[in-house]
Amino acid sequence: RRLGEAMAASEEDGGGSGSPEERENGKKRSLGALATAWLAFYNIAMTAGWLVLAIAMARFYMQKGTHKGLYRSIQKTLKFFQTFALLEVVHCAVGIVRTSVLVTGVQVSSRIFMVWFITHSIKQIQNEESVILFLVVWTVTEITRYSFYTFSLLNHLPYFIKWARYNFFIILYPVGVAGELLTIYAALPFVKKTGMFSLRLPNKYNVSFDYYYFLIIIMLSYIPLFPQLYLHMLRQRRKVLHGEVIIEKDD
Repeated sequence: RRLGEAMAASEEDGGGSGSPEERENGKKRSLGALATAWLAFYNIAMTAGWLVLAIAMARFYMQKGTHKGLYRSIQKTLKFFQTFALLEVVHCAVGIVRTSVLVTGVQVSSRIFMVWFITHSIKQIQNEESVILFLVVWTVTEITRYSFYTFSLLNHLPYFIKWARYNFFIILYPVGVAGELLTIYAALPFVKKTGMFSLRLPNKYNVSFDYYYFLIIIMLSYIPLFPQLYLHMLRQRRKVLHGEVIIEKDD
């Protein structure tokens, strides 16, 4: 959205002469147009991908009448699109999206961790109800988020998409966190029993790592992080939606 505003501002400045400054501005506008086109394509593709996931999950449940086996049926699509989201870190790093690389990296890597190092690696928990819980939350959240970005880039943002973006999270965010925590908790006995991803002493590196306790630390990290992120999102909601209501009343 900010990128679109920056492009609009540069277009208003306009120019047709061949001075070095104007040629440089022209290059920047071209790069801005290419970046916007790529971001629009990326967000449309991600919206479509998560819609495919939503349809696949709904169809599976209607046909089978159970959640057991659902994860296995959609895991390839889930892994592809969730891993593809690593491009969002690249977008921030190269500057076409003005968001913190660190914040984006943490958000994306936490999802990838759940997909590859929990549900993929510990197949015994794939039929847990908590897995379906966070999958449904992720799906609704991502369809809303990517469609919001897509329409914003196209400068045609329907109010419902904007409203959904800043309201759905009130319920979905805590439910999704609960699903992730319950899934990690369900994985603990299997991790402890198998010693997976752990490194015991003695070894040639003279270091040890216990994946079981690492997962416990991950779970504990939700305690300080969740309230901060949730409150930040509530502040953003008040800023965007409350501000718009005030403008409408003034009109």
